[in-house]
Amino acid sequence: MRLTDISLNNLKRRKSKMLFLVLGLLIGVATVVTLVSVTQAMHTDIQDKIDQFGANIVVTPQADDLALSYGGVTVSSAAYDVKELHTDDAAKIQQIPLRANIANVAPKLVGAVDVGGNKVLLVGVDFPSELRLKKWWEIVGQEPAAPDEVLLGYNAASRLSAMPGNTVTINGRPFKVAGTLQELGSSEDDAIFADLGAAQQVLGKPGAVSLIEVSALCKACPVEDIVQQISEQLPDARVSALAQAVKSRQQTVDQLTSFSLAISLVVLLIGGLVVLTTMMSAVNERTREIGIFRAIGFRRTHIARVILFEALLVSLLGGVLGWFLGMLVSTVLAPRVAQLSVGVEWNPLLALGAVALAVSIGLAGSIYPAIRAANLDPAEALRFI
Repeated sequence: MRLTDISLNNLKRRKSKMLFLVLGLLIGVATVVTLVSVTQAMHTDIQDKIDQFGANIVVTPQADDLALSYGGVTVSSAAYDVKELHTDDAAKIQQIPLRANIANVAPKLVGAVDVGGNKVLLVGVDFPSELRLKKWWEIVGQEPAAPDEVLLGYNAASRLSAMPGNTVTINGRPFKVAGTLQELGSSEDDAIFADLGAAQQVLGKPGAVSLIEVSALCKACPVEDIVQQISEQLPDARVSALAQAVKSRQQTVDQLTSFSLAISLVVLLIGGLVVLTTMMSAVNERTREIGIFRAIGFRRTHIARVILFEALLVSLLGGVLGWFLGMLVSTVLAPRVAQLSVGVEWNPLLALGAVALAVSIGLAGSIYPAIRAANLDPAEALRFI
């Protein structure tokens, strides 16, 4: 009889203990797989949102001591002769070596204007670029489709008592209100958004740009490299990466990853103890059987191989089932619990890692029981015959 046959027969005879062993490994591996899958999906989700939503680089002129603020640029209510960038600068950004990693370039002109006796912040934008950049905007009404149409921020619309379809006069020039924005809780609530060319005419600054927001693909390359190349292309501008919010979200995920690692270690330790106690119990129950094997000529290595092969089979089964259960749980829970917009990837490397982890725990927990079984004195068996 082969050693593998002995192991298989023993697993069949002790189904309840082996199922308990598989269950212990399954729960441990499933927990680890779930935590790893969810945290990986969260990292991917953060990167996708950074890439798709909003600017992570802002290009501004070298200017200080201003009063009204929007997007990092401040404009005085009395002095409008602040040095600006130019429309051509937006085109120059598209000429940097890493231009393929730039998703969107949105130039803006910011200025204070008079609307019915009220001083309001006017923001001239390229609407196609701006709407791609600000995908979180919720517009009541329609998107501006003509140079004489504007969007009003939430507070600006309330202050001017304007609704979609109304007309507002900006510095003596009439504009149709195409839509208004839902409240954002930022400086955008107080602004009027107009076509960039129209805003340049109203403010008397043809070709001028106050700032340029750039959306860079963070997964493709470090944002710092793009910042450096834009700085070299526009030496008179100040180029900065909006990394604070990104770092804050990344730190949250990193903390969750550390917490997940700690939980995984505890669960794996428990799984190892389950394997150890179960295999020790199995060895104690098989004292007579092992003693007989030793008495009829089985060497110590044979006995150890029988025990370890049983642990290997159980660990393989626990690893495969644990990976499948972990992926199933993470796929179902990730969009609901973690509010992720990306799906959980069924990574084959994670499957191999899960099986390898289960086998490692199973074999590590079975080494001492295998050594103890191999060192049993054959004379012990005679007391049970």
